[in-house]
Amino acid sequence: MKTEVVAASAATERAVELLRGGEVVALPTETVYGLAADALRPEAVLRIFEAKERPRFNPLIVHLPDSSWLEKVANVPTQEKEIIDRLTDAFWPGPFTVVLPKTELVPDLVTSGLDTVAVRISGHPVFQEVIRAFGSPLAAPSANRFGRISPTTAQHVQSELGGRIPLIVDGGSTTHGIESTVVVVRDGNVEILRPGPVTEEMLRGIGRGPMSHRLAADAATFRSPGMLPSHYAPRTALRMVDDASTFSPAPSARVGFLAWNQVEKPGEYAVVRRLSDKHDLREAAANLFRYLRELDDAGLDLIVAERVSNKGLGVAINDRLERAAGGGD
Repeated sequence: MKTEVVAASAATERAVELLRGGEVVALPTETVYGLAADALRPEAVLRIFEAKERPRFNPLIVHLPDSSWLEKVANVPTQEKEIIDRLTDAFWPGPFTVVLPKTELVPDLVTSGLDTVAVRISGHPVFQEVIRAFGSPLAAPSANRFGRISPTTAQHVQSELGGRIPLIVDGGSTTHGIESTVVVVRDGNVEILRPGPVTEEMLRGIGRGPMSHRLAADAATFRSPGMLPSHYAPRTALRMVDDASTFSPAPSARVGFLAWNQVEKPGEYAVVRRLSDKHDLREAAANLFRYLRELDDAGLDLIVAERVSNKGLGVAINDRLERAAGGGD
């Protein structure tokens, strides 16, 4: 299959044509590039799993054209409706996903047989234009092979899925650089299933009780997108450290360093990438997957990643690095 890469300004009509034909299309979102297909057609959704080599037990996020679709795909619990409304009013459109009981309209393949569905509304103008022209929900996980580094440019998608999908819509680099925050509301509490650009600090005070984080290890009892302990991984082995000064590369090894702090001995490393010279967590998040790809392509024996400040958006960055390291340090 030949994969077309088309500028966003000229791609809407072609993208909608393919989506209506049951095909998959790579589209930019404000988080990472997504691999989109008609969420209400199982045969179209199946093409997502096939292109990504994604296991069927891993559910997909459903993107809505607008908020009027929410109660068509989800049964919003009456006792939680006020909190759900406050959350969606505050963070939609945007990098925010909420898990709710699903309706019969959503195929079981999308939710991996679960009775819940993860939904969001993207704020990216290109994604919005395509989904509104399409007029129906799109399932759209990240546009990469399963378990690999998420794509933040059209070129990343081409390197992952070129020859497997018919169209990549090039909307430039994504803004946030990491996937959406995923939450569930239960008993009046907002639980973060996957940290992301909408941080705990931003969510605090919306629910009736304290914020909480559900560990990836709990995925067996409550599965949602992005909860596998090993994910977002480069081919090269990755190790996390709290402080680079505690690690010394072996002289014979080619080691790359993904740094948060200033690098005291850059000559010890074959390649160095610093997430943000200004200690700006938003800049660090936007650079994360791009720098991981550059290090992964550098022919290294090991990538060492320094943990960032574990506050605000740093929680999401550390989460992605821990999963890239295979669920641990």
